[in-house]
Amino acid sequence: MGVSADPVAKLEDFTKKNTIKHQILSDFGRKMLPAYGVMVTDQKSPMYRLAKRAYFIVDRQGIVRFVRVQANPLDLLKTEEVLKALKGMGT
Repeated sequence: MGVSADPVAKLEDFTKKNTIKHQILSDFGRKMLPAYGVMVTDQKSPMYRLAKRAYFIVDRQGIVRFVRVQANPLDLLKTEEVLKALKGMGT
């Protein structure tokens, strides 16, 4: 599942246009993204109040087991890296 700072209508349009199959939740009110440390909070930054591209794996008990915050929002995490992290958790 993904989380974005974009409003719901924009996310619905994005998922339809790009045939995204996983769910993307809107954190337009910016409650969750700052709590996970992935919101740019430096008021001098041109990215202020935008979310960084980040990946989290949370186990069934709600414990964060994997975190990767990308320096460049255009860099995507490779599937192999996610699978390696999952295997390391014993799943």
